[in-house]
Amino acid sequence: MAEKQKLFVNNRWTASSAWEPVFNPYSGRPIAEVAVAGSRLVERAAASTEAAASAMAAMTAHERASLLSGIVHGIARNAKILAEILCRDAGKPIALARGEVNRAKITFTLGAEEARRLAGEAIPLDADPGARGYWGMVRRFPIGPVLAISPFNFPLNLVAHKLAPALAAGNPVLLKLPPQAPLCGLELARIVKEAGAPPGAFNVIHCAVPEAEALVRDERFALLSFTGSCAVGWHLKRIAGRKKVLLELGGNAAAAVMPDADLAHAAGRLALGAFVFSGQVCISVQRVMVHRKVYDAFKKRFVAEVKKLIVGDPRSKEVVAGPLIDAASADRVMQWIAQAKSRGARVLTGNRRQKNILAPTVLENVPRDCRIYTEEVFGPVACLESFENFDQAVERINDSQYGLQAGIFTRDLGLVNRAFTEIKVGGLIVNDYPTFRTDNAPYGGIKASGLGREGVRYAVQEMTEPRLLVVNSNV
Repeated sequence: MAEKQKLFVNNRWTASSAWEPVFNPYSGRPIAEVAVAGSRLVERAAASTEAAASAMAAMTAHERASLLSGIVHGIARNAKILAEILCRDAGKPIALARGEVNRAKITFTLGAEEARRLAGEAIPLDADPGARGYWGMVRRFPIGPVLAISPFNFPLNLVAHKLAPALAAGNPVLLKLPPQAPLCGLELARIVKEAGAPPGAFNVIHCAVPEAEALVRDERFALLSFTGSCAVGWHLKRIAGRKKVLLELGGNAAAAVMPDADLAHAAGRLALGAFVFSGQVCISVQRVMVHRKVYDAFKKRFVAEVKKLIVGDPRSKEVVAGPLIDAASADRVMQWIAQAKSRGARVLTGNRRQKNILAPTVLENVPRDCRIYTEEVFGPVACLESFENFDQAVERINDSQYGLQAGIFTRDLGLVNRAFTEIKVGGLIVNDYPTFRTDNAPYGGIKASGLGREGVRYAVQEMTEPRLLVVNSNV
């Protein structure tokens, strides 16, 4: 019988009258039942979060850092359990799941460090000739209750990227779990409680869309931090009212391979960047652009690297690409491949399916108005194309509604500088896949890809408000 998982409200495990099953994406079998919060329980969670704001704001830097360090130790103690949950809950290959657990430890460690060094600045007000004898200082204060909505693909570390900076800044958090993979967030709640978080500092619920949208509209929350699809993210911004909104949304990351690139290195890295976790990554490589002079040589290497990738049971430590999160996602990706084929795209490898597992698929000659080229596929598909010169590569990379991350492979520093200046994305990665991310770097996009930045130090800035103090010493 599947285990029943209660929700976490005001430091207590709380049941409800409704439950929903959670399915293993690989086996298709139910692995748990999670309580579904109705409107009354959602209100209790919101009220608890609001009530905790004063206590959280009053915590000293040392207390906030100690809490975050305690969470790090809790994750370390429960690393095996967390990785197994990620593997079962989200279908994440076990090696990647272990990597995500390690990244979460880093993210909370960074949070502890930022709690200790969150500082303001002195302002030379007498730069204005009329302000002789005046001095000023700016401090950053907690913004207030944070509503966090996180996706299934990184159900531990993307929660960490919302919770760690919020706690470092002195803000309580209400987390709305991803319905496809809710178990990791609940395990994290146990760890946060054991670390000594005050009641209401971290509330965790699972609820239906109407209740979630009511929370987004709720003016008690000072900030909404959402990671997920563009359509949902921009809709939530429209209904969020006056609160600050941070959106980390989708992309269809492109990488350009120049003639002077190390083709073997580029092929190996781009194959991994396109198909790790079956492409269920916001910065998964989707468009691979190669200079015509090296296109044929690169294509041969790239397809060979893709064919080497091990696909299958996520419990195997050799597997790179496991199942898509559900059958509906697999259906959609296969439909998009079929649409591209019907318009002349050629399959170089892949285009096979077994239940929710899709073979890594490489297409060429994809019309640039096909959905599989213009939209975020969020599946194991890469589109391969050639370009004539650097200007054309930049034009094609920028010809997208998204602007999250991009990559370029070249030894020419002049081209790197031009690419950094001309490519319109939140991050440019040189000589590696655009799927690269570290947890201390600013991360986020422009255009349809979002608003604001994650990366703990940058998120702390987003989750605090600067306040000016002016003193007239002439009196």
